[in-house]
Amino acid sequence: MVKKTSRQDAHFNQARASLQQAISWYSGFRRHGSSPPDERLQTSVRKDLQSLQAALDKLDRNAIRISTFGLVSCGKSSLINALLKEQVVATGPLHGVTQSLTILRWNPLPDKGLNVELIDTPGLDEVAGEARAEMAREIAQKSDLILFVVAGDITKTEYEALYELRSTQKPLILVFNKVDLYPEQDRQKIYRQLQQLNSAHSMGSLEDIISPNEIVMVAAKPQQILVRVESIDGTVNTSWETPEPQIEELQKALEQILQKEGKSLLALNALVQARDAEANIAHKTIELRQEEAQQIISKYARYKAIAVAINPIIVLDLLGGLIADLALIRSLSKLYGLPITTYEAGNLLRRILASSGGLLLGEIGSSLVLGVGKSGAILTSGFESTGAFTVYLGTASLQGAIAGYGTYVIGRVAQVYLEKGCTWGEMGASTLINEILSQIEPNTIIYRLRQELLQQ
Repeated sequence: MVKKTSRQDAHFNQARASLQQAISWYSGFRRHGSSPPDERLQTSVRKDLQSLQAALDKLDRNAIRISTFGLVSCGKSSLINALLKEQVVATGPLHGVTQSLTILRWNPLPDKGLNVELIDTPGLDEVAGEARAEMAREIAQKSDLILFVVAGDITKTEYEALYELRSTQKPLILVFNKVDLYPEQDRQKIYRQLQQLNSAHSMGSLEDIISPNEIVMVAAKPQQILVRVESIDGTVNTSWETPEPQIEELQKALEQILQKEGKSLLALNALVQARDAEANIAHKTIELRQEEAQQIISKYARYKAIAVAINPIIVLDLLGGLIADLALIRSLSKLYGLPITTYEAGNLLRRILASSGGLLLGEIGSSLVLGVGKSGAILTSGFESTGAFTVYLGTASLQGAIAGYGTYVIGRVAQVYLEKGCTWGEMGASTLINEILSQIEPNTIIYRLRQELLQQ
């Protein structure tokens, strides 16, 4: 009996195939076409190729990466120890015990085949301004889920860091730690405080970024309590005892996410990483080969202008112009090493015609109107009179100029479309991201990001 593939498994397999295809294309010699490998180009995109490979490796490990962020002494390390049920990460009263990234394995759902990597990061207030933002972005971009840990009233530094992390478009849970010390805190109070901070600093709306449902309350390392013990003989002793961690709410939330959307989350984040890397590769490629592209565009514009000018048959003007524009798009694609089929080139040309509107419609209109005049000059009297030749020459020159300029516009617009469209296609990262998001159920942590990711 054939085992039915679940939707999560399908998402995972599609993401893996997409990454393998991208790596095969962008790291292979075939993407250079007839041009020799450009050492400058390969050097400039090396980091992006490494990013593609890292995303694939992460899929191969079935590794969901959960990163913790927060200020010094907010209890990030204690939270990880509580989840692992052992003292793995150093904790203590010293300011900033965690000085570097710590990656630890956690396996809450062994039957799901997922490996969870918990990442403990240095305190956000130990790293200054822009360096802090860069560190947060780099770690968050390689993470699948972010736990932002706070304790007590949320500070401006925490708010700014939360905003920076949320801009990476990764799912985020706000973990309010040390609830045993702040029993008056609740989700609604924390939520209102975030809204007030947002209003005060005018950095954007957190109302749609953090909801009360994404706030959990824990006590990762409760304060010791004095216990009074009375013996049978009446003697009384006191001792300090540490209560068990109170993390059931967080653990339940994480297990539910892993169970319900773990592989889809892993696939989606890998595809987002791939989409960004491929977009960078396309941008750098087009930037480095701008001069060669300009020469190709000018050549096709010139050839089309001459061909349209000397050709007296209207139908051949239109057909030849269409073929020339398709060939131009294919030539640019070949120059950049961006895969495109004739069918895709045709679709691209139609989109360009639609977006360029009046200018290119004018070119087609001129082919009909001026073509009639050009053909009429020959049919009525050939070149027997000076007047007929003057009419032919004038209409041919004007029609050729319009056609050439139209091709020049198509070439410039095609550069934009090739850069933006490199992640689209049957197995393209953007295509699969949209497909996954269209199948995600409401009230999931991925669904919260649906609108933002679809706008990319």
